[in-house]
Amino acid sequence: MKDLKVLNKGQEFLKIALINLALLLFFLELGSLGWYFVKHKQFFYNREKVQNKSDLGINLEGVRLNQSIVERFHPFLGFIQQPGPDFRPGFKINNYGFISPYDYPLKKTKKNQFIVGVFGGSVASNYAVFEVQNKILPQYLKQLPGLKDKEFVILSFATGGYKQPQQLLILNYFLALGQELDLVVNIDGFNEVALSNLNNKNKIDLAMPSIQHILPLTSLANNSLSTKAMKATIRIRENKARISQGLESLQHCYLAACDALTSVYVQNLVNNYKTDVIKFEKERTKQQKNDSGSVIYINPNMSVLHNSLAFEEMAWNWAKSSIFMHKVLSASNVPYFHILQPNQYYQTKRVFGEAEKQIAFNKESPYAKAVQIGYPALFKKFPNLEKNNINILNAVNVFDKNKEAVYVDSCCHYNKAGEVIFSNYVGRSILESLRKDEARSKKK
Repeated sequence: MKDLKVLNKGQEFLKIALINLALLLFFLELGSLGWYFVKHKQFFYNREKVQNKSDLGINLEGVRLNQSIVERFHPFLGFIQQPGPDFRPGFKINNYGFISPYDYPLKKTKKNQFIVGVFGGSVASNYAVFEVQNKILPQYLKQLPGLKDKEFVILSFATGGYKQPQQLLILNYFLALGQELDLVVNIDGFNEVALSNLNNKNKIDLAMPSIQHILPLTSLANNSLSTKAMKATIRIRENKARISQGLESLQHCYLAACDALTSVYVQNLVNNYKTDVIKFEKERTKQQKNDSGSVIYINPNMSVLHNSLAFEEMAWNWAKSSIFMHKVLSASNVPYFHILQPNQYYQTKRVFGEAEKQIAFNKESPYAKAVQIGYPALFKKFPNLEKNNINILNAVNVFDKNKEAVYVDSCCHYNKAGEVIFSNYVGRSILESLRKDEARSKKK
């Protein structure tokens, strides 16, 4: 009898536990449905099937799933990304390490093709990808009678970490290979001060490629990459594999709760990845005390230059490189537009929301002070650029009237909303400038 009572109590307890578990799962699913709707603006069960992993709701900005974190040396360009497939549909890392659907040099296959070359660092690279996908610049240019029926081809000659005079050298290199260009857009400014400042702190010539990108390559070549940097590299590689697996699982979730829990898991992996990248970046820029046996020569400075001298030199490197790009292109009547990119560390009238502040600003950032000192130094060179007939566009205020978040990290990159605003500014400004040139030519 006693055993029967115990059995009944056990069954009652199990029944209650199962009911509570069912209620828990029900409310978890219900909450996940609401969370999914708020995040994606659609219901989970009749959602559109996602083909692109970047559209799964995970912030993959800066995550190189199919690439090594370390670039490759190039004897002319300084460094490039390793050629191969990229996670963006329709793009690859082409034969010269640029994110593009095409290999270079690209020859025109139709008379009405109009080739736009984009130069600069990672912000310029992102802009080029966004333009290929959304064609905002062509929408503006087609308003000109002479370009109405053109087929626009956007080519990226930009890579994360590039800074002048790399854009100038890359332009001349590809022109020498026979690359045709009908319009050139150069988006820069941030790397020229932020990364050149790191060169200066490491006693490396300011005009040399970014020490942040070159030094780990020299360390690998000399077998002198630090233990901490190697450990961070291993963690990065392991996290990339887990992120890829998580994204694959996310594409096959049949319940909203699965989507919610997997999204949180994958986003946490992405955050860990980015933390390890920061650690790697800090470690890989530490020079070895004795590099006299290095097989790679990088022009050194005898000492760290004082800020006033260093930033003046950075600004001149930036301005003179742009002037020479214009001179080379103007010889073939190719319009050249130079855009100074916006950056959160250069203070404007824009008011940042609390959530964006957490994303966009980092007290430990090695770039903040360089931008605060460097951008005013660049502004002082505007008269020299204008004197040399450079179409210089100052984009530092383009986000001032926008209240929603536009930055995706504490460096310099923009989210989709930011890309839309920036691309429209560039397209609208170029159209206005070309219209003015057209009106002037008619008066002559």
